[in-house]
Amino acid sequence: MNSTLSLAAPRPDRGTLLMVAGGLLLGTLGVFVEEAGAHPVMAVCFRCGFGALALLGWAAAAGRLHELRLGRRALLAVAAAGGLMVANWGLFFAAIQRTSIGVATVVFHVQPLWVMAFGAWFLHERIDARRWAAAVLALCGLAGATGLAEAQARPSASYLAGLLLCLGGSLSYAAVTLIAKTLRGVSPLAMATWQCLVGVLLTAWWPVVHGGPASAAAWAWLAGLGAIHTGLAYVLLYAGMARLPTSRIALLQFVYPFAAVCVDGAVYGRSLSPLQWLGMAVMGLALWGARERPGPGGA
Repeated sequence: MNSTLSLAAPRPDRGTLLMVAGGLLLGTLGVFVEEAGAHPVMAVCFRCGFGALALLGWAAAAGRLHELRLGRRALLAVAAAGGLMVANWGLFFAAIQRTSIGVATVVFHVQPLWVMAFGAWFLHERIDARRWAAAVLALCGLAGATGLAEAQARPSASYLAGLLLCLGGSLSYAAVTLIAKTLRGVSPLAMATWQCLVGVLLTAWWPVVHGGPASAAAWAWLAGLGAIHTGLAYVLLYAGMARLPTSRIALLQFVYPFAAVCVDGAVYGRSLSPLQWLGMAVMGLALWGARERPGPGGA
């Protein structure tokens, strides 16, 4: 992670607080999606638009607009990542509408398994027995978290479609991660900003054809989706990651799904069953165990 994202001297405690704050903010994302009541493509369009404005404003205030200048190869890679991010957000928002905020967010966090698989396939990274075992355990936890392992489970076709949409979104995000791993000299700020700008270009046709949000409230929810959950949350997360070792980052990334489940229960009264909570815990611990461990002197 680019160390220039640090807001002060690197301190693990401060990094933890920043990542927790970012994860808690992202935990409220589903509420903004549901309350806006917008089609997933429109929600993605306005998240990208307001997110780009927030990130550009922060880059200008921090004197970092120069980071957005990219070479041709890097720009093409970032454009591809932007297209995948549009797919990721659109599928995730559609999954929320068919399942719930909590379930969709937990299922989405299976994406580190896809990153591991893609890394082995495309980058020829070695996967040891520990990580294979952790991956199998994470999939078992995923089955519990979805509720499909419940004895009385009778999921509707819409619910199953939502789970598949969310898995598709996590695959798209894993591909974005793979692109980011192969890029050199592109800061997370530039990556996120260009992804948002590409997202606007790819989705602007929707409000042009179908019209914009129907109410001032919908505009406000969508503005918050971009400014808060793309601009502010990303800045907090990136700044926190710059201060922390990989092992701590892997664990703190589960603040987001935990917060999403709690918010879903507090706002909409949708709570997970004990088996789903157990599945979520197993999945989180397994993904933490499957993380890449730094070598000597690494972080």
